[in-house]
Amino acid sequence: MAETVAQSLSDELYTLLQQERFLLLGTIDHETGAPATNAISWVYAPSPERIRLAVDSRSRIVTNLRKEPRVVLTLIGAGSSYAISGTAVIAEERMEDVPLKLTKIEVSIQSVRDVMFYGSRISVEPQYEKTYDKHAAAKLDHQVMTALRG
Repeated sequence: MAETVAQSLSDELYTLLQQERFLLLGTIDHETGAPATNAISWVYAPSPERIRLAVDSRSRIVTNLRKEPRVVLTLIGAGSSYAISGTAVIAEERMEDVPLKLTKIEVSIQSVRDVMFYGSRISVEPQYEKTYDKHAAAKLDHQVMTALRG
């Protein structure tokens, strides 16, 4: 497939990011300078030009972003794989109204690229399940997603 480049999320991708979703976050490791990838799920797009995410405040992600704010988010959905590049800022060191010590990060999107290999499409999107108390997970997810929307 030819690489499609945009400067913001399409309507379809924007809709996908209105709820918790599996994404891969690529940063540059602050010690080695090597690429680093983390799986995340607390994400929300307040607009087609921005994406917010919540990560543990002690995460290496936060330390990496302080040194190098450029990121890439990999989203698998809408029948393809997308690389969403942008610049991240720490929006809140410690998110309020959330029982865990989480940091809110906001990414300003610079480009969205369709990076699926030629002649293929995603037929089944990634799925995951919480492996701890389902009630506690649902409550925490609600609190985090509400804070990301604010």
